[in-house]
Amino acid sequence: MQLSEQEIVRRESLQKLRKLGINPYPAKQFKTTATVKEVVEKFDDLEGKEVILAGRMMSRRIMGKASFAELKDATGRMQIYLNRDELCPGDDKVMYNDVFKKLLDIGDIIGIKGEVFMTKVGEKSISVKELTILSKSLKPLPVVKVDADGKTHDAFSDAEQRYRQRYVDLIVNDHVKDTFIKRTKITNSMREFFNERGYLEVETPVLQPIPGGAAARPFVTHHNALDIPLYLRIANELYLKRLIVGGFDAVYEFSRDFRNEGMDRTHNPEFTVMELYVAYKDYHWMMEMTEQLLEKVAMDSNGTTELQIGENKVSFKAPYPRVPILEAIKIHTGYDVSGMEEEELRKVCKEVGIEVDETMGKGKLIDELFGEKCEHHYIQPTFITDYPKEMSPLTKEHRDNSELTERFELMVNGKELANAYSELNDPVDQLERFQDQLKLSEKGDDEAMFIDMDFVRALEYGMPPTSGIGIGIDRLVMFMTNNASIQEVLFFPQMKPEKKAIAMTEEEKAVLKLLQKEEKILLIDLKAQSGLSNKKWDKTIKGLTKNNLAKVNNTDEGLFVEVL
Repeated sequence: MQLSEQEIVRRESLQKLRKLGINPYPAKQFKTTATVKEVVEKFDDLEGKEVILAGRMMSRRIMGKASFAELKDATGRMQIYLNRDELCPGDDKVMYNDVFKKLLDIGDIIGIKGEVFMTKVGEKSISVKELTILSKSLKPLPVVKVDADGKTHDAFSDAEQRYRQRYVDLIVNDHVKDTFIKRTKITNSMREFFNERGYLEVETPVLQPIPGGAAARPFVTHHNALDIPLYLRIANELYLKRLIVGGFDAVYEFSRDFRNEGMDRTHNPEFTVMELYVAYKDYHWMMEMTEQLLEKVAMDSNGTTELQIGENKVSFKAPYPRVPILEAIKIHTGYDVSGMEEEELRKVCKEVGIEVDETMGKGKLIDELFGEKCEHHYIQPTFITDYPKEMSPLTKEHRDNSELTERFELMVNGKELANAYSELNDPVDQLERFQDQLKLSEKGDDEAMFIDMDFVRALEYGMPPTSGIGIGIDRLVMFMTNNASIQEVLFFPQMKPEKKAIAMTEEEKAVLKLLQKEEKILLIDLKAQSGLSNKKWDKTIKGLTKNNLAKVNNTDEGLFVEVL
């Protein structure tokens, strides 16, 4: 492992601390009496009194016999003051002269006991009487500087680094922690809403023999003890509805779901969804409940229902408009697709510039039309309702139109936030819908639903009329915190494996730089541009090809080199 100069110095400091008899990683509990937030908020009561705090040292200013530092704990930051003779009242000044001044570093975790006071310039501070090292930091933190004008320099802002090293991101970027604190407030607000109504929070299996409840490509694994294939759940819907069959009137679950599909700014293969099922209700009732829920969540997390989401002002104040999906397609494409067969729909898709293939059935084609041509128009919360039956294999047939279902999706800021139904509880109809999905699967649709015969059996015992909803928690948090990327609201988003840095010679770097300016170049021309001797050239091109940085292709026109 190659260490930087700073990392080497910190390891040397670690050994010096141990030689002084100081354990840099003590096991004993360090009891605190206050947090930074409590000291700041209760300053008038605490001034002149002793407090014990612990946290990370984020900066320091050494000024001879006295120094200032900044301590950061989970609640905030505040200044601490260290005077050599107060910290070391006897003849032994090692704790100040050697430990604090020379062997401690930015990022070290310390405990302090001291007196709360106000500096001459009016800053709330703590005068340190005792200092305890709780954890020596061996890697230097990014040094983020803010000048007198409030301008930030050297910010830890590279997205890939931030997501890979979220622990560093949380340390140096305070606003990131605020996002995740708000995420917890959002889920707590939802739980409070449901619990007040007597709904029961439950847990259902993550590993499932059949990936049901949604149209999606699953992750597959193997259960060694049972010697059977299992799937990470793509939804928890069918298990929650089994509980409604079993006699619960209302159940909900915050679940981690997994769909082996694409990643972008609003999608992640591992995501959190809240699903709720309430007996004896329908999708009209669910729309009203959803409006009440989102109003409360917005107020609890932001103190207002009027939110800024990107460039848009979005109001979560009820009521929300209701627009049938076929009407939305007619409004935004000019085509009335109601009653169209598959080939007619495929023709419409092509005419409006949507790519289609033979595996797509009516449901997928309508879904593509709405997603590509309509969805982005709905910025304010809007219920898109009454989906065609082919799009909704788990939804009850519409009471007024047998071609449609009683389903809605809630659109916010041009994205789907929630999906809800009057749930299908006719076991015969449900089996027929599953069989239709099987036909799609046979056509090559790898997102078509599996047939879950146990769920059909459960329905045969009788499920009361029920309404259910799924709300994407990650996307809801994005809206409530005004974040444009789903990675910003996931503590640890999935990333490609880190590429190991390849040590290159100066000649290799120079040739690679030349090569990156061209798509491909003749080997002889590249050598001429490099100006290297034959010996150095041979060594350089071998190094680049060996490390898979460049590739030499033998063609009829000669030897070409291209960058990989």
